[in-house]
Amino acid sequence: MTASVTVNEKKQFVRWFLENHRLKRRECIWILNYMLGHDHLLEKTHFVEEAHYCPRSMVISTTDSKEVPFRFYRGHLMTADAEKTFHDLRLHPEEELYVQLNFRNMPPSPEFMAVLEENPFIPEDAAISETDRLAAEELLEESMQAIQEEALLKRIDAALDTDDREEFFRLSGLLQKLKDVKYLKGDND
Repeated sequence: MTASVTVNEKKQFVRWFLENHRLKRRECIWILNYMLGHDHLLEKTHFVEEAHYCPRSMVISTTDSKEVPFRFYRGHLMTADAEKTFHDLRLHPEEELYVQLNFRNMPPSPEFMAVLEENPFIPEDAAISETDRLAAEELLEESMQAIQEEALLKRIDAALDTDDREEFFRLSGLLQKLKDVKYLKGDND
């Protein structure tokens, strides 16, 4: 994430964004174009994640996103009215504005990464630490492995009940491979 992004970099990004993405609400196009024409407003604009934590923020989504089409937050108030947002931008261009753009961004585009800034308003307890993320991934993987193992055991029992030797040996081989992977990862129980 970039510490300080220039107005020109923000302009380049907004132009790229408008050229490459379709927005859920056309009013968002007007707002972004308005911002392009006002350097003093772009100077106070920061592209962040989790903008709803910020004191004055806007969330805009593209058609390929499952997120809300548009939201504007000012303090504890929230609106989906683009006209009120536009009015607020014109009346208070000197105030910091944090913008979250919801769009398909996998892998992250270099254009977006060039303007993405760290959100200073995310509460510490809301941010997931790397340790927590790794622990969650490990727990999920272990759960998935246990489910797969249980399903294989049921299918092996069914093969024994029906006296299907081929299926029994095939499923037993799969179970052994699953246990070998588990053993190699150091999960020997």
